[in-house]
Amino acid sequence: MEILTLVAIGLIAGVLAGMFGIGGGLVIVPALLYLMKVKQVEAIGTSLAALIPPVGLLGAMEYYRNGYMNIRFAAIIAAGLFVGAYFGARILIPMDPVLAKRLYAVFLLVIGVRMLAFK
Repeated sequence: MEILTLVAIGLIAGVLAGMFGIGGGLVIVPALLYLMKVKQVEAIGTSLAALIPPVGLLGAMEYYRNGYMNIRFAAIIAAGLFVGAYFGARILIPMDPVLAKRLYAVFLLVIGVRMLAFK
């Protein structure tokens, strides 16, 4: 079940990255916090590890050096990101730009309310 959850996190983050150019801070970190029950600092380090090639190599190295990274989680999420970003792009490219903008706004509101309302 753990692997399926991690794959789902990666796929969802990948689809949203393909659709809206987002993934780590808005999807992976909250998902690791609420679904995998990891600490905030480990969620951030693990997210950076999953995004290393394009984004977070130096930051991820620092989290790893301090023991705040789950390499296994990061690798599984990265695989989901790889596949999910393709499908996210396929979904968004033909979509009406106004609809895409509104979907992104709703997504941001849902995440913001969730983070404010729950521990």
